[in-house]
Amino acid sequence: MTSIEIAKEAVKAIDSKRGTNIKLIKVGDVSIIADYFVIATGQSSTQVKALADEVEYQLKEKGENVSHIEGYRSDTWILLDYIDVIVHVFSDEAREYYDLDRMWADGVEVDISDIIVKE
Repeated sequence: MTSIEIAKEAVKAIDSKRGTNIKLIKVGDVSIIADYFVIATGQSSTQVKALADEVEYQLKEKGENVSHIEGYRSDTWILLDYIDVIVHVFSDEAREYYDLDRMWADGVEVDISDIIVKE
């Protein structure tokens, strides 16, 4: 899979478990860290873990294994590293505190309206 395909699958997985405020940001032009960041919010520590688990499960089903996971014991921020795509799942408070949306504002936000389920 390409990095954009991995990122979009992560977005779909998060959306399927009702993650909120999902953003896909292309950071490859402003950083060597990754091509894309997926940033999302869970409403509780249980949901933060469930969202991260779902991303890992769905991508593994498609043959993509996570390279590294950080923060799984935390209940505020879990990072899943797929080399070219980094998925950040936050609690509300952690997302506000770390404010990656602002930090990576030089990146290009990718329109995901076609893959997010509208209620």
